[in-house]
Amino acid sequence: MPAPRRSLPLRNLALVVVGPLLLAGFGLVHPGGLRPSTAEAWAELHIWLIPVWPLLALGLIVPLYGRRPRRDAAGVATVVAWVAAFGYATFYTGLDAVAGIAAGLAEQHGGAHPRTVVNPLFHTGGALGEAGVVCFGVGVIAASVALFLRHGVRVLPGAGVLLVCCWSFYDSHIFMPRGVVTMLGFALGFALLVWAAAARREPSRPTSPAS
Repeated sequence: MPAPRRSLPLRNLALVVVGPLLLAGFGLVHPGGLRPSTAEAWAELHIWLIPVWPLLALGLIVPLYGRRPRRDAAGVATVVAWVAAFGYATFYTGLDAVAGIAAGLAEQHGGAHPRTVVNPLFHTGGALGEAGVVCFGVGVIAASVALFLRHGVRVLPGAGVLLVCCWSFYDSHIFMPRGVVTMLGFALGFALLVWAAAARREPSRPTSPAS
């Protein structure tokens, strides 16, 4: 008899969408650029964002959580996804600290020529951010492979949405309007992965021996 399908776990759904939804909200008030008039708000906003950026990685961790570690392709892909999620959280938070907090404070208090400090900070922060997005893209691919091997084609819609969002995330950050739409897309893609992970494959029926 087929195993009953599990209902969508609301706790898991909440965990994977909280990060991108919060980031979309911050994107609505994110200054469009760093200038003397926006420097204070720029630095303060990125201080608040420090604990929020890592929450985006929950979308790669939660759908794969609770599975028995196995030495198969799905198990390897799961480990890759979690390591990549850690890489994203590390590098992208570095972007926030360097090109967000530090650059904002340098613009605010840098005297007559703040750009001599701000521009190198943006360059370094940009490199950290690009590394973080690449890690996140690797994590999305690995998580999608692991879930596909366990749940089949129902994973593909969420994986497709997330890959498009990773491409957009590379240069949109959370700036209006594309960055906000990108974060909302991440929320949708993660929700679809949680939905896919909540379903059990129906076991194949054993054939009855010939009498």
